Amino acid sequence: MRAIEIETLEEFDRRAAGATHMSRWQVQGVDLRERSEVLSRLEPSGALLLGCALEPAIERQLVNRGALVFPAIPQVPFNAYRGALYTPAELYAHLDRGYAATPDARVYAWATKVTHGPVRSRDLRDHLAMSLHDNAIDDALDEFVRDRRLVGVMGGHAVSRTDAAYASAARLGAALAATGVTVATGGGPGAMEAVNLGAGLGHLDGLVDDALATVAAVPDFRPSVEEWAAVALPYADRVGDLSLGIPTWFYGHEPPNVFCTAVAKYFRNALREDILLALCRQGVVFLPGAGGTVQEIFQAACANYYADAADVAPMVLVGRDHWTEQLPAMPLLEAMGKGRDFGASVHLVDDLDSPGAVDEVVGLLGLG
Repeated sequence: MRAIEIETLEEFDRRAAGATHMSRWQVQGVDLRERSEVLSRLEPSGALLLGCALEPAIERQLVNRGALVFPAIPQVPFNAYRGALYTPAELYAHLDRGYAATPDARVYAWATKVTHGPVRSRDLRDHLAMSLHDNAIDDALDEFVRDRRLVGVMGGHAVSRTDAAYASAARLGAALAATGVTVATGGGPGAMEAVNLGAGLGHLDGLVDDALATVAAVPDFRPSVEEWAAVALPYADRVGDLSLGIPTWFYGHEPPNVFCTAVAKYFRNALREDILLALCRQGVVFLPGAGGTVQEIFQAACANYYADAADVAPMVLVGRDHWTEQLPAMPLLEAMGKGRDFGASVHLVDDLDSPGAVDEVVGLLGLG
């Protein structure tokens, strides 16, 4: 029998009304301190409570009566059991006090001390908290992508908001979202931000061009993340439902962009990379990039290389000179694809500003 996930107090109250037991309930991050009487009358055996706020006496009672209770982890700047993906507004709360005051920056500063600092934390509570958090994001992401078709777009973080390539990437994002797919990126700056901008704002006439003109006033997140994010945040509440970002605090020096419907932010970069590519079953587009994009190309190629024919996802590399001369990934992909099912699914198109290139990408993904 399926578990019953409860992630809000309202859902708990609805389930509890008239119920006699909590078997198979999985209650995640809900403040239940005002529901002690209700919890006392329900049979808790078989229930799972993750990071819920409980009165101490009730917590002991639940454990003694057969519930599995994972307490909140103190002294970490995040909820390890959160029940939903992040929103850009949540990550950038308190930006008016400076980027360092935002939840995004505070979590990165904490994670840096735990995993990157000169004296890395050996406290298992810290590492457990990160693992529990990423597991919670997995669960929330599964819910978000359910019944959605996802296309991934990978590209470099160094593209400036004033570059022609930025505007081209935004047009691609808008064209993809117009077909009804959800467009997923690494959720960071540069080409990733541009694609999320187009996918998130393309549902409203003229809004993409308006946003492109506005954000160009602050071309890069250096030297000021505050200014870079602040100029874009007014658009966050106008984003449609077809833009997803999957960034990581491993690259926390690259701030998340604000043009996503939702943000699945992970601590573990390897986990995040694998999940991002695995979810994009409708295909993946690779814009010109460097080391990170090359890694993603061959990570996707490896999965396709061993996949059954029905499970091969199209790969479209954008930028003929970039991927054949500057970083010649395409010749190697062609060599790998000979005699394999995935060979016919690897495509190369010209730069996005070439006539018809955006429509060609859409068509090669089977979305035309």
